[in-house]
Amino acid sequence: MTTVTTRMVEYTADGLTMIGHLALPTRTVGRRPAVLVGPEGVGLSDVERRRADALAELGYVALAFDLHGGRYLGDPEEMLARCMPLLADPDRMRGIGHAALDVLRAEPQTDPDQIAAVGYGTGGAIALELGRDGVNLRAIGTVNALTTGRPGETARIRCPVWAGVGSEDPIMPPAQRDAFTAEMQAAGVDWRLVVYGGALHAFHHPPVDHPMVPGVGYHPQHAQRAWRDVVDLLTECLPITE
Repeated sequence: MTTVTTRMVEYTADGLTMIGHLALPTRTVGRRPAVLVGPEGVGLSDVERRRADALAELGYVALAFDLHGGRYLGDPEEMLARCMPLLADPDRMRGIGHAALDVLRAEPQTDPDQIAAVGYGTGGAIALELGRDGVNLRAIGTVNALTTGRPGETARIRCPVWAGVGSEDPIMPPAQRDAFTAEMQAAGVDWRLVVYGGALHAFHHPPVDHPMVPGVGYHPQHAQRAWRDVVDLLTECLPITE
């Protein structure tokens, strides 16, 4: 593991001033592979910041991006009121993703041709929309984000896609899984889906001290497994070479 330097980065997206979390490997030479990290619908929290830090410890430049202009939406009604229209608008999602991607690419340590996107919930949907927009990514990894896109656009995904979901997730039920995998298969994408038995939605996210939408629950064992699966995806598709 390497030591890590972090800093906040401000940028504009979706008409808001976003505040991302950039994590950098310390005392490295040259450009590095990089990972864009997208948060759940509640917004950027210490969970995603720690994941960006963990990726930097592995040698990646990592940017955990913002969804709500520096706000964390702990009120479920407020979160749904913002996220549901966002999830229904691929162009808005792509705008948020591209703005964060521009920040990551502009970092001097980043190799702009060696970038992956990993996202959770809404952040995962944004990662998938970047792929559907034809962005040159090395891998896309998502948890709780089995979203489908506009007809024909999934064929523009140019990298492997890994997706994880809880078997008991009522927000991403079997019918949604089937639609997602059918879309990926029809588009010729190199895709994988892991179903974590007994897990609910957002099973990777530790408990919080505010109300959540129904069907959300932490599963510590599967959370660790999903993180290992994400790291394995990056090791395969975006290896760190010294």
